[in-house]
Amino acid sequence: MRRLSVRRSPIHGKGVFALCALAAGERIIEYKGEVTSWRRAARRIERSGDYGHTFVFGLSDGRVIDGSVGGNSARWLNHACKANCEAVEIDGRVFIEAAVDIQCGEELLISYGLSVDDPQDEETRRQYICRCGSPACRGTMLAVADDARA
Repeated sequence: MRRLSVRRSPIHGKGVFALCALAAGERIIEYKGEVTSWRRAARRIERSGDYGHTFVFGLSDGRVIDGSVGGNSARWLNHACKANCEAVEIDGRVFIEAAVDIQCGEELLISYGLSVDDPQDEETRRQYICRCGSPACRGTMLAVADDARA
């Protein structure tokens, strides 16, 4: 039985939605794609010119999973400041797990925790604007100091 569906999201573009109830702590999907260097992924992003809509997931060893190459439905997970899912890295693989109970039809959301060289630049802030609409929205997909990822 399929547990997930990708469809138009009220937050941004496409999103991933639950087709059944998911329990807190449940492993939902693996984030798939080509494992590559940040440099190579950054060149792809630069060529596309779409800095605020990428499919790159950083790993603790400095490499990334580029979901734009061989990726799966997980690449369509949208950001939310108050996410209902979290990413867990195990042996160089990233799994998305439910952080809370998720109802059938609900969109799955993670906090991107992005970091960039110059987050104070106006153009950079505009590229990473958050659209989650949560009352707790920070207005950005960029990480706050205490949840920044390597």
